[in-house]
Amino acid sequence: MGALKDWVNQDWVRIGTDGSIQGKCGTSTDKKNPDRCLPRSKAQSLSKKERSETAKKKKAAGKKGQTVVANTKKAKVRNLVNGGVVAETKAKRPFNGKKIPGTMVANGCGVVMSGGKNSRRKRTKLT
Repeated sequence: MGALKDWVNQDWVRIGTDGSIQGKCGTSTDKKNPDRCLPRSKAQSLSKKERSETAKKKKAAGKKGQTVVANTKKAKVRNLVNGGVVAETKAKRPFNGKKIPGTMVANGCGVVMSGGKNSRRKRTKLT
């Protein structure tokens, strides 16, 4: 419940294809292809052109029927506490010399699981 409460308190706003902030998230009139939403702090940190690019990307993919569309590189919310992305790490030697399909090591996850000489970093399953 704490993470959801934090997300609600972030004040998410709707971004139009012209790059302007158009109001609260969830107030788009086009329910089948809604506008891009970002936390207000992230939206204000982007230039109008950068906001426009991420909104146009979402609208273009929405016309093709996609419902989940990744932000552009500059518009990604990077802080996990603020609903950000979990980036895949590139370890030199993955556990047992193989990558574990469908998992990744979360950013900042330095937890080393017990197991003696076979200890490994905690992995998170992708959904």
